[in-house]
Amino acid sequence: MQTLRTVAEVRAVVHATRERGGTVGLVPTMGAFHEGHLSLMRAARDAHDLVVVSLFVNPTQFGPSEDLAAYPRDEHRDARLAAQAGADVLFTPPVGEVYPDGYATSIHVAGITDVLCGATRPGHFDGVATVVTKLFGIVRPDAAYFGQKDAQQVLVVRRVVRDLNLDVNVVACPIVREADGLAMSSRNAYLDAASRERATALSRALDAAESAVSSGQTGAHELLKAARAVLESAGIEPEYLELRSADDLALVDAVAPTALLAVAARVGAARLIDNRLLEAS
Repeated sequence: MQTLRTVAEVRAVVHATRERGGTVGLVPTMGAFHEGHLSLMRAARDAHDLVVVSLFVNPTQFGPSEDLAAYPRDEHRDARLAAQAGADVLFTPPVGEVYPDGYATSIHVAGITDVLCGATRPGHFDGVATVVTKLFGIVRPDAAYFGQKDAQQVLVVRRVVRDLNLDVNVVACPIVREADGLAMSSRNAYLDAASRERATALSRALDAAESAVSSGQTGAHELLKAARAVLESAGIEPEYLELRSADDLALVDAVAPTALLAVAARVGAARLIDNRLLEAS
């Protein structure tokens, strides 16, 4: 695996692959790799001749009071794990390579960025949309791989691809969970032992709603009540707990026939998110 730090270096490797008729898969990340990231890399490895993993803690998607400075970083460890997962290139540019002096352009996706995480993290998805569009322009991948844990992010990226006519297949891979159900996240590193145990309430709340659907309850009121009861039992007040369309994040009043139940909450020092696609039988 090569570790590259400039746009020119990455483009040269991609060009050589294209010249041989090969395909390119991109896994955009901010590092602090866990099994969720590695599952994306392995999926890309199975499908493409060249796998590029970007490792860039993107400053434009952090608000002024968020955890940019504290975000976990360990490039040596990440490089080892990416190589083991089959990556060919680890693209880890300095900030100035991605946002050169005088940079004045950003991407805003209206509507779906105004709800859920977008409602409490203004500007976050502008940063996501912008950096992903830049990575697509640098790497020109055939496909890009994202985790379904960030369901809203997946929808935002798909909207960018559609609206800007970008020739990239956006692949959403399943959420990877710990044995106790907690969705894997780089921010889980912020949890102390007590908070780590409480954090499992997020996935258990989703389980409760899914069980309610299996028993024939499909209304939003009933499902949210079941999920909220689990959170309350753990002393967690959600930032949001909402039932929305899995296609455009519009509020829905029932699972008919599917809906996305999304939750975000601060547990100890970590802000955590999770979601579940619910399907009525």
